[in-house]
Amino acid sequence: MKSYDTLSEAVQDLQRRGYTYDFNLKPHCLECASLKLEIHPEDFKVDEVHRFEGMSSTDDNSIMYAISSKNGIKGTLVDAYGVYAENISEEMRKKLI
Repeated sequence: MKSYDTLSEAVQDLQRRGYTYDFNLKPHCLECASLKLEIHPEDFKVDEVHRFEGMSSTDDNSIMYAISSKNGIKGTLVDAYGVYAENISEEMRKKLI
């Protein structure tokens, strides 16, 4: 798996590799707003995980997932991690570990 120095570098490279959709984290699923689609834990897999830590503040910590769904949709999910991570279902938590 490739290593990235910045989040923007990772997003650009993953988009070039076909991860073109943006996913939003919901308590029980991923949402792709542009497709008006919800993808549940049993319908996607995490292909790559990249963590980024802010140089000046722990508030800048983020994690990016490269995700592919059973129906061929590939995209990325960017979220905070640590104390600012959102509340999600146990199924989603297991999927995104």
